[in-house]
Amino acid sequence: MSTIPTGARGRLAPSRLAGLSTVVAPAAEPAARQLSLLSSAEPLARPSSPSRELLPGAVLVPGWLDLAQQQSLVRDFRRWSLPPAGLRHARVPSGHLMSVQSVCLGWHWQPYVYSRTADDTDGAPVKPLPPELFALARAAVAAAYGAEDGAAQAFRPDAAIVNLYGPGARLGLHQDGEEPADAPVVTLSLGDTCLFRFAGVDRRTAPFVDVELHSGDLLVFGGPTRRIYHGVRKLLEGTAPDGLGLPLGRLSITVRETGL
Repeated sequence: MSTIPTGARGRLAPSRLAGLSTVVAPAAEPAARQLSLLSSAEPLARPSSPSRELLPGAVLVPGWLDLAQQQSLVRDFRRWSLPPAGLRHARVPSGHLMSVQSVCLGWHWQPYVYSRTADDTDGAPVKPLPPELFALARAAVAAAYGAEDGAAQAFRPDAAIVNLYGPGARLGLHQDGEEPADAPVVTLSLGDTCLFRFAGVDRRTAPFVDVELHSGDLLVFGGPTRRIYHGVRKLLEGTAPDGLGLPLGRLSITVRETGL
C-alpha cells in the first residue's frame, strides 16, 4: 500500500531498508533491578497528584493510571507486539535503526510517513486501534484539559505509536509533524521513569523544560505546544514498579488523531 507523506518531514523518502522485527523480552525480575534501585530515591508506587501545566497546552497528570490499569496495558501491548505487523526497530531515511522498538495501531508510522500496512516489515495490515484505548485517550484529554474543554470534546483518536525503550534507548528531539490534525497528543508512561524534554515549537535548542515521567503518569500536549520539539533524554533504570510485566525499560503509548 502506498504511504501518505504529510508535513515537512513527510516529504523525505523513507529508508529503502527494512526495519528490524523484534520480540518482547520476558518480564523483569525484581532482583535484576536491585542495584539500580539502590541509587534511586524514587519510590516504586506514586499516588495521583494534581495536574500541572508545564507549558501552554502541555499538561502533566502524575499517577493517572493505577497499577492494575498499567498491568492491563502491558498485557495488551504484548498482544499488539506479535506479528503480523508486530514490534520492530524502525529505520530513519538515512538507514539508521531507531533505538526504541515500536508497534503501531490504527495507522502504521514509518519515519516519516503513515500507511495502513507495515511496509517496513511484513507488509501486513496494521492492527486496529482498540476501542478501549480510544476511550482511554479521550478520558486522558478530559483529565488534562477538563471535560468541558473544546479539544477534549472534539478529540477522536485514530492511531497509536507504542514505543518500548530498552536500557540505554532514547528519542532525539523531534516534532510530531506528520499528522494534519491539530488535536492534542496523549502519552501514557509505563515502567522506568524517563527524563522527558521539551524545546520549542520552532527550535531544538535551549532553553529546555525537563520533566520526569513516572510509571502511570499522563502527559497531554496540544494547542500552542502541539508541534513542539520534544524527546526522551534517558531512562532512570530500575525505577519501574514491581509486578508490571514489562522487561527492563519503559513503555510509552502515544495516542493521536491524525486527520488523515
